[in-house]
Amino acid sequence: MKFFFKLVIFFSIYLYSNEPIKPIPLEINLDINKVNLGKELFFDTSLSRTNTISCHSCHNLEQGGVDNLQFSIGVDGKIGNINTPTIFNSTFNFVQFWNGRAKNLKEQVHGPITNPVEMDISFEELIEKIRTTKYENKFKEIYQDGITKDNISDAIAEYEKSLITPNSPFDKYLRGDKNAISNKAKNGYKLFKEQGCIACHHGVNVGGNLYSKFGTLIDIESNSKGRFEVTNNEIDKYYFKVPTLRNIELTFPYLHNGSIDNLEDTVKFMANYQLGQSLTQDEINNIVAFLRSLTGELYEVKK
Repeated sequence: MKFFFKLVIFFSIYLYSNEPIKPIPLEINLDINKVNLGKELFFDTSLSRTNTISCHSCHNLEQGGVDNLQFSIGVDGKIGNINTPTIFNSTFNFVQFWNGRAKNLKEQVHGPITNPVEMDISFEELIEKIRTTKYENKFKEIYQDGITKDNISDAIAEYEKSLITPNSPFDKYLRGDKNAISNKAKNGYKLFKEQGCIACHHGVNVGGNLYSKFGTLIDIESNSKGRFEVTNNEIDKYYFKVPTLRNIELTFPYLHNGSIDNLEDTVKFMANYQLGQSLTQDEINNIVAFLRSLTGELYEVKK
């Protein structure tokens, strides 16, 4: 019996180590004091010029870490021009934003706060605004230099780092529970690999670790120029950070322009324009079943 269990463990480890997708870790190292402070800031509308928009306004934790709008609404009802990426599992992305203009979560925090369409406040104004509030002592308890741009960003980033979603059915499957997903999802995963989706969507985040051209095989009109907006290099036109597929069933609408509102049409679109493949409806349904198995559970931070 011991030999049998050792054999099961061996094959589970073998399967896990050879799959192009890796499960989200069950534990993550966090500074709990920074997480708690960052959480307060994340939900606080006073971080915007008009006291109406918080980080949570666009990254709703009850809606997959997005707002399910094509383009998010900022201060004074202003509307953005690119679909909001999920905040969930963003710590596993190799860069932040669709065009990769921020190298990490801490740097990413700067964007929405100062963006005139989103929260529209300078850090100088923000620091002055919250200096005489409850935050003064809370920052001093953690940071020797109190409230600064760097410390605000650090606290929010630490909270965002905690927003991971382990224990999806597919992760349980990867860890050895063969009954964690349906046969339909298993067939979908097989198709996902065979059709080439896995070339861009792999790793812990099932994406988020490289850039890819929007319209690899067929040119597509796009108002956003992607990576080109950062580098001004022609070769980078229409290259975007590949999005995570974690919790994808919750994060509609899809693509950087939010132009498709359901998974079935998105799979069909991507197979055609990115891979040059024409999928049957049954194949699409199987792949969607696999994608739905990537929905995890929001990590519970240890107190």
